[in-house]
Amino acid sequence: METYVKPQNKGTKQLFKNPVLEALSRTHIAVPLTVFFSYSAGLLYWSITHTSLSAGMTIGMFFLGLLVFTWVEYNIHRYIFHLSPTTQRRADFQYTMHGVHHEFPKDKTRLAMPPLLSITLATILLLVFRLILGDFVFSFLPGFLVGYAMYLSVHYMVHAYQPPRNFLKALWVNHAVHHYKDGEMVFGVSSPLWDYIYGTMGEKNKQERETATSTSL
Repeated sequence: METYVKPQNKGTKQLFKNPVLEALSRTHIAVPLTVFFSYSAGLLYWSITHTSLSAGMTIGMFFLGLLVFTWVEYNIHRYIFHLSPTTQRRADFQYTMHGVHHEFPKDKTRLAMPPLLSITLATILLLVFRLILGDFVFSFLPGFLVGYAMYLSVHYMVHAYQPPRNFLKALWVNHAVHHYKDGEMVFGVSSPLWDYIYGTMGEKNKQERETATSTSL
């Protein structure tokens, strides 16, 4: 079975026959961004008012959470969203989770996780990380969730808007390579860091990104 489908420049696709499930699979980008930024602000407030963590430790854990998210983003995109469809069940799962986005990359209603899943995921992460990190979770998880919100923002912008004429154009170029040239490369959306570390940027792709960036300055 093939992993990728030919991208369509327009249109959308119904994933579920049930109209409620179909509606829940779509969202406006502002909804999850509001959820995650608000959730993060609440956790940071709790950290400041209900824990003994110093300001320096709080800031450090916040940025550690941000960094860890970029690693999680890369690995989920590479190994779960691009799961090899060796069986029909795996193929259906991969298409529902991510394949539909590759087929209709400009469908703005499916560029972010729906709000119900967003809130559920954030709460599960809070409970799990609380067991592992204790009070550190209240400064670590906000960084992690802000990292996710930044990922959503970048992902939405690279699909919805033309690239800027500055160094940020590299993010547009990277994701275009992933969608339209090689779906097995360039898995980082908010940052190319882990693509460089794990060798999935590719020399040709790096040259294209550097050329595009230099000509836009």
